[in-house]
Amino acid sequence: MFSTDATVHAMAEAIVEAHTATFGKADAPEGHPEFTSDDPVYRAARQACAALGFIPIDAECLGRAWQAQTARTGKFEAGHWPDAPADFGLRPWPRTDTFAPCPRRLGLYAVLPDATWVARMARAGVPTLQLRFKSSDADAVRREIEAAVANVQGTPSLLFVNDHWQAAIDAGAYGVHLGQEDLDALTPAELATLRKAGLRLGVSTHGYAEMLRADACSPSYIAMGAVFPTTLKKMATAPQGTARLKAYARLLHNHALVAIGGIDAERMPAVLESGVGSVAVVRALTAAGDPEAAARDLQARMRLGQAGIE
Repeated sequence: MFSTDATVHAMAEAIVEAHTATFGKADAPEGHPEFTSDDPVYRAARQACAALGFIPIDAECLGRAWQAQTARTGKFEAGHWPDAPADFGLRPWPRTDTFAPCPRRLGLYAVLPDATWVARMARAGVPTLQLRFKSSDADAVRREIEAAVANVQGTPSLLFVNDHWQAAIDAGAYGVHLGQEDLDALTPAELATLRKAGLRLGVSTHGYAEMLRADACSPSYIAMGAVFPTTLKKMATAPQGTARLKAYARLLHNHALVAIGGIDAERMPAVLESGVGSVAVVRALTAAGDPEAAARDLQARMRLGQAGIE
């Protein structure tokens, strides 16, 4: 159907122009990956996505998705950014290997540094909490997790524990949140143990390749970010922005979804328009002069924003 390099480059330019019209202008990186496939749609899409600043592994995922979409529809449409799960090779639903489900709308999701903060935000009525306690002392970690689990007892708040999955099981936490490196470090037997324990699993993602990796283990929710620039972590990928977040939400619509990264009260409405059911915040609460008042304001904005898109 398409054969010459000139046609490939023209298709790539069309994808770049369509992306700019839909998602906004992206900064081009220095250099481009080599293209080895003979399929012109794949080559054009990888070339375009590299020019748009996608890291190589994400450009690879998108190249294959464009190739699959064109084969499925029988036509190349530069303006139709791939968002069909089948074009990315995602398994169909329902599945038999899913983790225990959590609410599709986890609401305001507070990421907190210790059990004292967990208690404070549980009393403030924040529906979903994550304990992100950093320590190399295993006993200190265990005590902090046990305290955090105790601190949400008698409240409606759901507590996820970052990283320390075995201690979370032992303490009876609601769920565990893992980054990509932590997920990759689990053996199949350990992943099965976590699933069998009944804990909910959330997984961080920062682009297409990581979203596909997270989907493969059928977690309870998938977190997508960073939506906006953040100083809390050094990211391999550029901030995604709300337009790309919408495309991610369409691709992963079978999952509960959490948006994270640089989100504050002013940015909340644009994030909610993407269709995610939860918004995670860190500094918007922990750095606030009055965290309880900030929690009330953020939750009110979430209710208003979600009511506006129903």
